[in-house]
Amino acid sequence: MHVLITGVAGFIGHHLALKMLERGDSVVGIDNLNDYYDVNLKKNRLKRFPADAKFIFNKLDMTDRPAVEALFAGQRFDAVVNLAAQAGVRYSITHPHAYIDANLVGYTNILEGARHAKVGHFVFASSSSVYGANTRMPLSESDNVDHPLSLYAATKKANELMAHSYANLFNLPCSGLRFFTVYGPWGRPDMALFKFTKAILADDPIQVFNHGNMVRDFTYIDDIVEGIIRVIDRPAVPDPAWNGDKPNPATSYAPYRLFNIGNNNPIQLMRYINALEACLGKKAKMELLPMQEGDVPATSADVSHLRAVTGFKPAIEVETGIAKFVEWYQAYYKHPN
Repeated sequence: MHVLITGVAGFIGHHLALKMLERGDSVVGIDNLNDYYDVNLKKNRLKRFPADAKFIFNKLDMTDRPAVEALFAGQRFDAVVNLAAQAGVRYSITHPHAYIDANLVGYTNILEGARHAKVGHFVFASSSSVYGANTRMPLSESDNVDHPLSLYAATKKANELMAHSYANLFNLPCSGLRFFTVYGPWGRPDMALFKFTKAILADDPIQVFNHGNMVRDFTYIDDIVEGIIRVIDRPAVPDPAWNGDKPNPATSYAPYRLFNIGNNNPIQLMRYINALEACLGKKAKMELLPMQEGDVPATSADVSHLRAVTGFKPAIEVETGIAKFVEWYQAYYKHPN
């Protein structure tokens, strides 16, 4: 396949691109290398790509409409995987315009490019945050998600709705992926595991919100990538059982569907911290705090739809995944074991 991956210097994007290259696909990757977090980490991710014709990187901001149009005009893609976005729940509270620009305007430019270029499959990152105020567990793609708790979540729900409209109007096969708390090597510094590791090694306290009473469906990066690839290889098709009298949000009469990609094994945050302490050989100093604004106390992914369509279910345990992250972190930042 010849694939376009947006956000290719990002955590998930670069892992996905490496895996697709490994199996023989060719990849064009774009990224604007913004400074939301350490740009050097993004540049070092890009250094992991082979120097051959199978991978081409373009520094490109997807809000630049003429540049995006030129990108799609220049070649034919079998699939587009849109992973570029302004991430972070808390940041959206203080920097709302960054989310409108990247997650709505930029997303529209990529969607339009895919439509005009008649791309075979448009796959895009959504988020478990779209479930917002929902409390029935496990969280299912068939549930209503009309109560987001942050602007970030609202933009991800908007992405899903926009993709459906394109599937309906232009017969563009679209698959949305709701990721659940992704972690692993080369991860984002604004995520909890990265922050916890840095603080514990420096003998600084870690901030533990909701007084530690958090439950998360932590999902290791390799499981996320495997799920994405399985979806890419199965373009969305209309659901013949879809009924407008009882509409299922997970599928459609149009070539559109949604998938949770989560470990389907939610655990207490304290187990996550204990696993990290064991790997580092150090106990964490904890600052117990109330719930953060825009956050939720628990997530748990129903992955029955993903398993039914692709035959895949994430399964890597947190103890295994955290050990791999710590091994990478200590090597990358040259910390002693």
